[in-house]
Amino acid sequence: MIYQRLNDFPKDFLWGASTSAYQVEGAWDEDGKSPSIVDMLDHPPGTADFKVASDHYHRFREDVKLFAELGLKAYRFSIAWTRVLPNGTGEVNAAGLNFYRQLIDELLSHGIEPVVTLYHFDLPYVLEQQGGWSNRATIDAFVDYAGVLFDAFGDRVKYWLTINEQNTMILHPGAIGTPKGGVLPSKRVLYQQSHHMLVAQARVMALCHQRCPAGKIGPAINTTSMYQETCHPLDAIAAHNWETLRCWSFLDVAVHGRYNPLAWHYLLDRELAPQMEPGDAALLLQGKPDYVAINYYSTATIAASRGDASDISARAGDQQIMLGESGVYRAAENPFVGKTRYGWVIDPVGLRLTLRKTAERYHLPILITENGIGAPDELQADGTINDDYRIEFMRQHVEQMQLAINDGVELIGYCPWAAIDVVSTHQGYAKRYGFVYVNRGEQDLKDLRRIKKRSFDWYQRLIASDGRQR
Repeated sequence: MIYQRLNDFPKDFLWGASTSAYQVEGAWDEDGKSPSIVDMLDHPPGTADFKVASDHYHRFREDVKLFAELGLKAYRFSIAWTRVLPNGTGEVNAAGLNFYRQLIDELLSHGIEPVVTLYHFDLPYVLEQQGGWSNRATIDAFVDYAGVLFDAFGDRVKYWLTINEQNTMILHPGAIGTPKGGVLPSKRVLYQQSHHMLVAQARVMALCHQRCPAGKIGPAINTTSMYQETCHPLDAIAAHNWETLRCWSFLDVAVHGRYNPLAWHYLLDRELAPQMEPGDAALLLQGKPDYVAINYYSTATIAASRGDASDISARAGDQQIMLGESGVYRAAENPFVGKTRYGWVIDPVGLRLTLRKTAERYHLPILITENGIGAPDELQADGTINDDYRIEFMRQHVEQMQLAINDGVELIGYCPWAAIDVVSTHQGYAKRYGFVYVNRGEQDLKDLRRIKKRSFDWYQRLIASDGRQR
């Protein structure tokens, strides 16, 4: 649809940016923090780990000052469960809680709305040793942990997110790293873990509404539209299969409190259906999100399954993420989109389509909590970082966001990845996303100096103009 005139972004639009605790904070074992599962992962040789990261833990005031200069209206970050409850449950670590209290207060003092993710991949390792998400006791542990945060910060935090990219953890468990020994859980185990996460999420959303009457809470799923390769009806079925199993199956439970019928019959047919306790169905119905958060990077193109091993391929040579499933779908190429140097599809129009589908399906406000382009940004001799590719990537996506708003989508904010350079799980600091450059290498910490990239100035101007690019 081509509009004769475009409405502007809402005046209260949350122009923001995102990070996660383990990828930005560092201080991995300081002030009582215990190891998380990501701290215990095997890292690719020569690649930065999470021990220092971008040292945000020690430099958060400097970083927040930069965020304020950038003009951010919101900052989406995660709280490390291991800082607050080092044993996973039980006694609260005052030092860890105090760090986040100071961070939240610093943000508010600069007029920046904190958007808090409760869980971003980093389960306490002590809970992992007790079975992790396979153990139903982790449901209670997560609810107790959330309760500590609601009681501590509920008067200052309006926007909460439950679990970041649950679908990535379940469908592509190797994407967040390789556990020691290299053995990933079976699909049956993963879907049981997923069910426990869904029950925990529903209980936490209900608890938030009880303890934080002014707060808003929702899920954060990696969400994308799927294109069918051709007009062949079986390609259409395959694209619908994967879009449902990958995206809607997780959001349907979060929003509607029930499993998606197609997804549930797939689980039954593959003997992957999780064991449900008698009260679980009622618990799932307790979860009533106030908004939906989506992480959007690219779309996918899908062809009909051939029913054999040829259906399965690695994403752009990344053996950690395998695409395709025999009898379900096969990954295909799209000649109408670009790609990053890492093989990720660049599809700004796909964001508009994904927003429209999400809005039409759930009738809830939408917050974009991740969107960005990773690249080996280089510090020039004159001290500049010329990331024009990031500016162009974001410019096109913002343009499509405005069109989506004119389509009727209630889009409340945009928090691209990332506010500042963070550790990329597989590429370390060779692959950067931030508006702010962190002067360090993989092993050489250098001076960790913060340097504004060209995209910093562009985003600053965009926010100041309320999103006007014309």
